Amino acid sequence: EYKSYLRAMKLISVSDKLDIPEDCKVRVAKRIVTVVGPRGTLVKDFKHLQCELILNKKSVLIRVWFPNRKAVACVNTIKSHIENMFTGVRQGYKYKMKSVYAHFPININIVNDNTLVEVHNFLGEKFVRRVNLLPGVTCKPTGQKDEIMLEGNDIENVSRSAALIQQSTTVKNKDIRKFLDGVYVSQKTHIVELD
Repeated sequence: EYKSYLRAMKLISVSDKLDIPEDCKVRVAKRIVTVVGPRGTLVKDFKHLQCELILNKKSVLIRVWFPNRKAVACVNTIKSHIENMFTGVRQGYKYKMKSVYAHFPININIVNDNTLVEVHNFLGEKFVRRVNLLPGVTCKPTGQKDEIMLEGNDIENVSRSAALIQQSTTVKNKDIRKFLDGVYVSQKTHIVELD
């Protein structure tokens, strides 16, 4: 019995272009991208991906040669990462977190120059949960009850710091449908809003 195997034609290259905002400067050296903007500098290493990054006057070209399906997906991923870097150095990222509790009030202390978060009295426990924030991330109270905000330029460090705080208040050995206590992300915004 004869079976015909249909093969899709091999792609030569896949590319995408990303425009550089007016108030940002970009350097590309050996797949290490540096973005400088009004709020600071961010550096990201893309050496783990086999791609070509070409810097033009007002844009960055991302190209992959003879890609398989996973390599095609990398083009958009790199584009999103660099876009997040542009947003970070222009607007910054702000994550608001709220503490939720049914009975025992959760106390949050911010110490060590706004880089260490201490969670007290979680479910009435005496144990103090300490979370060191990642580089470039600071924590402040918002002024509202039971609410804090994390600020920084790098979206990965801000969101990972928020995740570390949330995961520090994981409920163990109880029904998590009933025990909903914890510190959760309530809002994701920017520090500076563009018009």
